[in-house]
Amino acid sequence: MLLYIIRHADPDYDNGTITPDGHLEAEALAALLEKQGLDNIYSSPLGRAVHTMEYTAKRLNKPYELLDWTQEITGMYQDIEGIGTVAPFNVPGEFILNDEPFPTHDNWSQNHFFRNNEQLMAKIAQIRQGSDDLLETHGYKREGGRYKCLRPNKHKVAVFCHGGLGLTWLAHLLQIPISIAWSSFWLAPSSVTVVLMDQRTEKWAVPRCIELGATSHLHKADLPVKLRGIPADLFHG
Repeated sequence: MLLYIIRHADPDYDNGTITPDGHLEAEALAALLEKQGLDNIYSSPLGRAVHTMEYTAKRLNKPYELLDWTQEITGMYQDIEGIGTVAPFNVPGEFILNDEPFPTHDNWSQNHFFRNNEQLMAKIAQIRQGSDDLLETHGYKREGGRYKCLRPNKHKVAVFCHGGLGLTWLAHLLQIPISIAWSSFWLAPSSVTVVLMDQRTEKWAVPRCIELGATSHLHKADLPVKLRGIPADLFHG
């Protein structure tokens, strides 16, 4: 099975939708995904994700389902001296990569920017559970860090969601520290991340990221890659 984790197109946050450029991105993305072919389409219920997804659902003439747990990680902003107000997934890497001991899958939340943040931990638990439930629906039951193959398949499943959410989800799937995923990777608007359920034996599959934040559809349509979500972006994308 292939899982497509797709960030929404260029956002209009104030109006809960996507910008005129975002509509062009979503249209180019739909053309790409039409060629790929999709078996299932899911989306965050937030407008910017839904309005991106609708281009693809219409082009493929497929129904879609909204997943509440794929909404962005919001409402947990904090002030960092010299940096400003940031979401958890935008805490600068300089405050994460200097940790001793170095962040691991199990101890990353001990960093003082995340420690005792019950709201954040509850959201991450929701993401993990939502991911496990979705994959089990599609035939893969999580046990530890690997997945028991209940109904192995070659389906293509797309989920239209958000940058911070997407990186958090990817960290769960790949068993890497969430703070490292947040500080070391970035997903462009309308980008496509592809996770293969890699099955080497009859019983087990393991998620493998085979594409991260792909933007080939933007290049093909001669559209720029907007640097939305990088607070220190010198180009103010």
